[in-house]
Order: sequence, then structure tokens, then C-alpha cells
Amino acid sequence: MRLRSRWWSFGFRSAVMLYFVVLILLPMLGIYTQAFSRGWSFFWTSIIDPLAWQAVLLTLKLAVFATLINVLLGTMIGWVLIRYRFPGRRLLNSLVDLPFALPTAVGGLMILLLLGPGSLVGEAAASIGVEILFHEPAIVLAMMFVTFPFVIRAVQPLLEELDASEEEAAYTLGASKARTFLQVVLPSMLPGIIGGAMLAFSRALAEFGAVVLIAGNIPGRTLVASVYIFGEVESDNPQGAAAVSVLLLTLSLLILWTVNAVTSRRRRL
Repeated sequence: MRLRSRWWSFGFRSAVMLYFVVLILLPMLGIYTQAFSRGWSFFWTSIIDPLAWQAVLLTLKLAVFATLINVLLGTMIGWVLIRYRFPGRRLLNSLVDLPFALPTAVGGLMILLLLGPGSLVGEAAASIGVEILFHEPAIVLAMMFVTFPFVIRAVQPLLEELDASEEEAAYTLGASKARTFLQVVLPSMLPGIIGGAMLAFSRALAEFGAVVLIAGNIPGRTLVASVYIFGEVESDNPQGAAAVSVLLLTLSLLILWTVNAVTSRRRRL
């Protein structure tokens, strides 16, 4: 019986590792191999190409904007959903995960219909001379939509675990609500905020489906890295596409490593 248990455990671990290698590790190695298949000089030329570099920088800039907005809104929404009881709270809480369930192209279509020329929002913006669709604000909105749940879902468990007696003690000692939030609540939420923000930023870097419909994809202006990669593949330049992909993949891996380090440190504390 013990021998059978050992074999079953070995087989289970082997199956999990094989699944991880085939689904995650091999595609990653394939990207790096493809990126350097024509040598370091070609890789370097591909990533310093003006269009590629502009697409990467634009993606980084807009992803930062989308992440900062989601950090602010996500923290507030997470706070409201945990600390307040009101009609429709459960429905709102379930809708937070909608971007995870929807295909990203559907999200892009929703934004397109919301901000299009015939829409109420689009016409109102045009009347005051503000252009959203096919410009950077539309890309930020698309990134915000697909990364919306990350900060909220990272903050909520920390708020649920927070001991209410700590806040009560602060109030008893004469601290205001603002000071209690900044010195008692916020430090407890900070690991979740940081972790959620990093995951949101990493996800925003890779967004394609929602962005391609509403960005306009103008080189140097609204062409983001994921759409640039798609264009390089369509132009029969897989090595150039892989080179830019390596930049985004390496950055995402560093972000995930940082998130895991922050999470591990919090657990040790």
C-alpha cells in the first residue's frame, strides 16, 4: 500500500510538472529562441527600431496611467464593498470579475460603442473638442477595463482580515478617521495594493483584444506593443515580433517575481 501511494504521488507530481513544462516553460523558451535565432545584432536592431521602441514606450506610459487610476478606484471600491452594506452590493461584487469572464475583444467593442461617434458620450466629448476614441485616452480606458479586478480582489481579503479592535483603539486614543486610515488601515492594505497594481500593470502591457479595436493603431501615436507584435507576425517577421515580445515577457516575469517576494514577506511577518 505504501509503495502504491509513493508511485501515485510520483505520478501526480510528474504529471503536474509535465503540464507546467509543456504549457508554460516550452513556449517561453520558444520565444527567447526565436528572438535570438538571427543573432544578438538582429535582436538589438529589432528592439531599437523607432516604431518598436515608440510602441513599447507608449505601452509602458499608458499602462502606468491605467494602473494608477485602478489603484485609486480599486482601493476605494474594495473598501466600500467590504465596509458598507447597501442594496445591490452582492451584484456589484460579482460584476467586479466581469472583465475576467468576457473576451477582451468584447470589452473593446463595448468601449467602441460607448465612445463612438453616434454615442451620447462620444457626441458630448466631440462638442467640447475632446477626442477619446482612436486616441490615448481610449487605450487607457481599455487597459483599465481588463485590469479592473486586480486591485479590488487583492485588497478585499486584507480588509476582511483586519482586526476592528485596532481601529477602535485608535479612535479611543483620539485619532481622527483620516489618521486612523493612514496609520492603521492603509499599512495593512498596502501589500494587496502593491501586488494588485503590479499584476494590473503586467496585464495592461500585454493587452491586445480590447486595444486593437479602439486605438486606431497609428505608428508613433497609438500603436501599442501588442499590436506592433501582431503586425510584425503578419509581415512575416517573427524574429522581430519575438524580440519585442521578449522585452514584455522579461518585464512581466520581473513583476511576477516581485509580487511573489512581497507576498512571501507579508506571510513571514
